[in-house]
Amino acid sequence: MNSQESIPTSKVARATQFAKAGVKVGGNYIKHYGKKIFDPSLSKEQLHQENAADVYDTLSNLKGSALKVAQMMSMDKNLLPRAYTDKFAMSQYSAPPLSAPLVIKTFKKYFDKSPSEIFDTFDLKAENAASIGQVHKATKNGKKLAVKIQYPGIADSISSDLKMARPLAVQLLNLNDAEIDRYFKEVEEKLLEESNYDLELQRSIEITDACSLIPNLFFPKYYPEYSSKRILTMDWIEGQHLKEFLDTNPSQEVRNKIGQTLWDFYDFQMHTLRQVHADPHPGNFLMTQDGRLGVIDFGCVKVIPEDYYINYFALINPDTLQDEAEIQRIFWTLEFIVEEDSPQKRVFFSDLFKKMIELLGRPFNSNRFDFGQEGYVDEIYNFFEYVSKLPELKDSKAARGSQHGLYVNRTYFGLYTILNDLKAEIKTTKPDWLTPKHLKAEMV
Repeated sequence: MNSQESIPTSKVARATQFAKAGVKVGGNYIKHYGKKIFDPSLSKEQLHQENAADVYDTLSNLKGSALKVAQMMSMDKNLLPRAYTDKFAMSQYSAPPLSAPLVIKTFKKYFDKSPSEIFDTFDLKAENAASIGQVHKATKNGKKLAVKIQYPGIADSISSDLKMARPLAVQLLNLNDAEIDRYFKEVEEKLLEESNYDLELQRSIEITDACSLIPNLFFPKYYPEYSSKRILTMDWIEGQHLKEFLDTNPSQEVRNKIGQTLWDFYDFQMHTLRQVHADPHPGNFLMTQDGRLGVIDFGCVKVIPEDYYINYFALINPDTLQDEAEIQRIFWTLEFIVEEDSPQKRVFFSDLFKKMIELLGRPFNSNRFDFGQEGYVDEIYNFFEYVSKLPELKDSKAARGSQHGLYVNRTYFGLYTILNDLKAEIKTTKPDWLTPKHLKAEMV
């Protein structure tokens, strides 16, 4: 892959790139419908593929929030046709990397030294490049290190990028204006946090330390002395990403072991820490042949407010679905139902969200759950695809659901998808090591 010598950083330069992407998408629509006059059987698949390629090429060169939104949309499979999700999924693993001179310039800005003056060895060729930054291999005192370098100008361009990306998102996503605005506001807050490597360093140390008691889970050690606001240094940890791991045809026992570890990791964060690694795409996990799971990249962490937590998980409790008054109270609290809804719309949205809760809560309703069972994850995605096309939602002037649900639901979608890919059967009840008594003993 060719390296990138520069990244557009000014508002004008970045706005021009967004405008070009919009023009290309519009042109592709005109070409498609022109061809359809002569060939009525022509499907939209080619149109989607051309749009996906044009949009991805633009976003991957802009990097930052533009590429991160593509990455998020590739996970939320109900938002986009498959051609987009397949293309945008590339942002989870690889994007055009920065050239060596730009890497050296970044080090000199934050350390007043080149990487070769700080580390014993430093590979100027990036090992992988994604949305916010790229990772290089280095060594220091005999230790293999991973050094993450943030792309220049990314943090400063987030808010303006999202404003400029809005018209393009309206072209591609089937959401109403209120939902787009709420979606982008929550995304902006998270991206601003994710571009702050000082915050990521702090959270990485805190969360990995708290989760160190979970069996079969491992993390890199982080090095504050070799880190800064835009550079983050940690141990290089070995393992395979999901696709590579599955290509080795691991046994059901090993897949279950890794799936259980992944479930326990998220269960512990959600219910004990009340903050969660909210970027569960396969690029952030490394798997070993003996069934251990490595976790990297704590840039995107969602802190769960107490009130939201209590109401959200009250809904997941199957007993709640039998209590209509309690359901309606929670629906109002979590903004599934809003003041301007007519009685008919309240019934409509209540039925819709009850179905959503039943689907998402299914794994919590038994002691064990087989994520490899035929059709469960497809049923979730098909339901949300159906929901995304409902005129009642499209024409609504209100956004449905608390903004906190965006990252909480996204976390569970990502978790369920990986468990489904693993075909893992897991125990969903809390293990003994999660009991308050055990945790107090650990603290002592």
